Amino acid sequence: MSSSRDAPSRASRGFEGEVAGLGLTDIVQINARNGFSGSIRVQHGDAAGVIFFREGDIVHAEQGAKSGEDAFCEIIGWQGGRFSVETNVVTALRTIQKRCEHLLLDAHRVLDERARTPSAPPRAAPEPPKRAGAEAAAELARNVPGVTNAALLTRTGTRIGAQGYEGEVLAGQALFLGLFAGEMGAAFDAGELRSASVEGVRRHLLLFGSKTHMLAVHARPDADPGAVDAAVRAALAKGK
Repeated sequence: MSSSRDAPSRASRGFEGEVAGLGLTDIVQINARNGFSGSIRVQHGDAAGVIFFREGDIVHAEQGAKSGEDAFCEIIGWQGGRFSVETNVVTALRTIQKRCEHLLLDAHRVLDERARTPSAPPRAAPEPPKRAGAEAAAELARNVPGVTNAALLTRTGTRIGAQGYEGEVLAGQALFLGLFAGEMGAAFDAGELRSASVEGVRRHLLLFGSKTHMLAVHARPDADPGAVDAAVRAALAKGK
């Protein structure tokens, strides 16, 4: 099981290009009209952002610490950079409800207002919140040898922590695997999902389930999935 980022060639991953002026707005509108599902990832200097589509609807965006409409507006406001369009990259989040046309109009209105308003001095970054007990499980899993990333989700698919593009891809893959494994469990009368794993050439995906949460883990391709599974379980048990 893999995302489009695992694809070996540009052709299978989507396409890349330059963004200048309103080019990115045009790309967003084209993909919305075509019912696109996937993501547009934009690189602007040292900054990066990503916009997620689901059947033509823009459902989520991330840029740094921003998400939703704030992140979308920030990305649209960039006057240059590079973009890549990736198919089949799903997201469990829905932070944007507006239709594409209204979203773009509001974004450009906000950008026009910013251009007319003198910029205020930057605020000090808020202290990051302390990790809750459940969220600490993902951090424990990330420290296991062979693990490259971990994400925590509720049973309904809401992501907890693990912000950023890689965390979003992992959470989307975990949600898909959880739904598939749940259907298989029901078909064979095996009961509720406890764990599942997919061994891949580029990376492995492991999923651990509890009554309220799912913990998703990406492991290196050279790591033994069984050993990683056991190590993650041991780390979680020790961290209780």
